Amino acid sequence: MCGIAGWVDFARPVDRDVARAMTDTMARRGPDAEGVWIADHVALGHRRLSVIDLEGGCQPMTSGETPGSRAALTYSGETYNFQELRSQLVSLGHSFTTRSDTEVVLRAYLQWGPALVTRLEGIYAFAVWDQDKEELLLVRDRMGVKPLYYAETPSGVLFGSEPKAILAHPAFKAVLDAEGLRDILSVAKVPGHAIFRGMREVPAGCTVRVNRAGLTEDRYWQLEVADHTDSLERTVHTVRELLESVVEQQMISDVPLCTLLSGGLDSSSLTALAAQVSRAKGQGRIRSCSVSDPDLDGTAGEGANEDHIYARLLAEHVGSLHSELPLRAPDLLDPALRSSVLKAYDLPIAKGDEHASLHLLFDIVRQHSTVALSGECGDEVFGGYRWQRQEDVVLSSTFPWVYEGRQNYQGNDGVFTPDLLAKLDLDTYERDCHSAAVAEISAGDRIADPTEARYREVTYLALTRHAQVLFDRKDRMSMACGLEVRVPFADHRLVEYTFNVPWAMKSFDGREKSLLRAAMKDLLPEAVAQRIKTPYPSIRADAYNRTLRERLAAVILDGSSPLAPLLSSATQARVRGQGAAALESGMSRAALETTLQLDDWLRTYDVDVVL
Repeated sequence: MCGIAGWVDFARPVDRDVARAMTDTMARRGPDAEGVWIADHVALGHRRLSVIDLEGGCQPMTSGETPGSRAALTYSGETYNFQELRSQLVSLGHSFTTRSDTEVVLRAYLQWGPALVTRLEGIYAFAVWDQDKEELLLVRDRMGVKPLYYAETPSGVLFGSEPKAILAHPAFKAVLDAEGLRDILSVAKVPGHAIFRGMREVPAGCTVRVNRAGLTEDRYWQLEVADHTDSLERTVHTVRELLESVVEQQMISDVPLCTLLSGGLDSSSLTALAAQVSRAKGQGRIRSCSVSDPDLDGTAGEGANEDHIYARLLAEHVGSLHSELPLRAPDLLDPALRSSVLKAYDLPIAKGDEHASLHLLFDIVRQHSTVALSGECGDEVFGGYRWQRQEDVVLSSTFPWVYEGRQNYQGNDGVFTPDLLAKLDLDTYERDCHSAAVAEISAGDRIADPTEARYREVTYLALTRHAQVLFDRKDRMSMACGLEVRVPFADHRLVEYTFNVPWAMKSFDGREKSLLRAAMKDLLPEAVAQRIKTPYPSIRADAYNRTLRERLAAVILDGSSPLAPLLSSATQARVRGQGAAALESGMSRAALETTLQLDDWLRTYDVDVVL
């Protein structure tokens, strides 16, 4: 993976120093090399993390100066089928000077133009400047695993892998408006929204074209409701075949690779498959890494987390070289770490301990590996969440994870002013976002059974909204450490196939992730294969929550805080009288975390609040 940035300005020359400044904001995404390319009205920047063809593949990459085939590319990600595409392109008369997938993508554009996106398999975000057309093409992968942001200007566009790249351009000012604050405080991830006013995220499976006529956003991939005609036996077999193919394909690397092993069904399946591939190719033992600590709780208060026990069991079973990172509450509260997490994410977050733990883990993993396989999207694909299985939750008229328990900022104990909460109207906002999301697939028009249609909608919401939050988290925390994380369960071929499997078949034995369990049972220890899903481990130490309350109380009492105009006078009065004890009820940990992060974010990024 890498970091890309740049801009197009059809009214004036671009500035190399500004392009370099935009690119350098993402130095940690690409510690191995950097480059800036300037021509006419465009600047392309690149920070490289070398994974394939370490000597070649430097960027931005250009095609030469032959009229009709002049193009330049800045690219982040991995095109897993680049070797097959390379062979096709050679047969069509193209020649190559590197072994990189970057050159394959560039040559594919020269051959097929914007239609190249339908041929790519992988996780990627890139920008191609077509000199002959005077047109910029921005592309994001089908599932939105790799990020790409842009901001339209009166005479062109700014773009970057992260918001910080766009913020480094003098033409863009960080402003938070009501829509952005709704996105921060709600649990509805809206494709395209980017929090900062005037900035957008290229939606998953979309392209953006920019030329003198303006800007056009187009979708090139969409999940579609269709009939599933395979038997249960055939479906289980196909899932296994797809997983084996995907994992083998995603293990292509010229640098050390490991797996992130929690001991759950998803990560254990990937580790077992990766170990199988490694043995078959004579590559030795696969590395695996996990987190371990008694301060962590993966069972919502019902006892200490036991993930590390199952991770060790799986590692021993498949013979991986396993390492553990011990975490304790004080580690995750370290101000320097919290600041690093915020600057990596560019946005306030509700689960600070999870992001901090990932940042620490990835920092350790990067000492021995440059690439890691992770189990993100396994729950979304196979139905692992409780809110995907509990019928009353599934049949609710909003996002099921909202119905199950949104962290509510409203009410007498709310930290924000009643007028602000009324203006934001988060409940209506989330309902409207939900209605817009389910309208994208119209499952009820294709599926006669309304309950099955709703299960299909919930799967769609999980894949297009919920998974995006996980992809963002994993990308930012890993790339802040110069680590590339790949997500085999998000491969679009696996997603397309499993999406239309009826819910009764997905849960044929009455358990979560029945299909995956059946497909992988011969490769896993019985205890791991039959293990009940547990949530992502979070800190359960009382001292952690107490510290959050103390820090937020200090913010509330700080008249210079940028949050001050937004805070409830009643809450301010209670904190003045009772101190941090005033926050012991009425605010969840997620609310504490988000509010603290919001204050820090407004200060750090010098954000103007215009509500």
